[in-house]
Amino acid sequence: MKDFKDKVVVITGGASGIGYAMAERFGREGAKIVLGDIEQAALDKAVVALGARGIAAIGVQTDVTRYEALVELERRSVAAFGKVHILCNNAGVGALEDLPLWELPLNDWRWTFAVNVWGVIHGVKAFVPGMIAHGEHGHVINTSSGNGGLIVLPNTPIYATSKSAVSTITEALHYQLSSIGSKIHVSVLYPGPNIVTSNIFTAARNRPSEYTREVPQVIPPITLDMIKQMAEAGGKKLETTEPAEVAENVIDGLKSHKYYILPPSADGDRRVRERMEAILARETPKPPALF
Repeated sequence: MKDFKDKVVVITGGASGIGYAMAERFGREGAKIVLGDIEQAALDKAVVALGARGIAAIGVQTDVTRYEALVELERRSVAAFGKVHILCNNAGVGALEDLPLWELPLNDWRWTFAVNVWGVIHGVKAFVPGMIAHGEHGHVINTSSGNGGLIVLPNTPIYATSKSAVSTITEALHYQLSSIGSKIHVSVLYPGPNIVTSNIFTAARNRPSEYTREVPQVIPPITLDMIKQMAEAGGKKLETTEPAEVAENVIDGLKSHKYYILPPSADGDRRVRERMEAILARETPKPPALF
């Protein structure tokens, strides 16, 4: 897909960070935007900001952990703009993983999987049948992560496992849609090449009461500044990536028909290569360096 003019793009987690950056970038290409987000105030602000740029956009409060919410998002999208061409399953959270895996509270797993994994499943089930049925070219983009999708950082097993699942779901969807000759294409997004300056570090602000943590946090919430300080303590400067750069990679990836939307990174490529070589050599894996 090279021309996005008048195409309808639905983005979950669309009110801030990578989601909003994608909305703005697709809008500059002439697309019509539907933002789904759990935060109503942020959603309202984002729609106003897009409108001020001359971008046709609506916002629908959406809790991706609930399938019914994605069904309603699809209904509202079609009611507003007729059909959906591009679905970005982008909503994601990260629990503060402050304990060994065997001690992590179950609600940390439940919450992360409810958003990161079930959110994608719900999006695919709610939108893809209609996208196939209208017969026009379309695209599904699922936001994974290099952590889990490509390598495994040992201190974040919940997040890594959830993003590994997203990569697997996306690949299976790609194979199945290809096998039926569908005009709906699929991409997996690995934001980067560096850690992205998004709101995921404060995701707990939207954590539902049903997923309340069973035990107190051992350490205070992690911020991007804290991660930078840890990197500096290890003698390295932490490079970051802005959401707008990720959005640009998405547009370039779709225009060049890429399945892997994965920006080049010598360090990232080295880590993936080391992991794959260890698998092929049947070697015991070694944890990758954090910085």
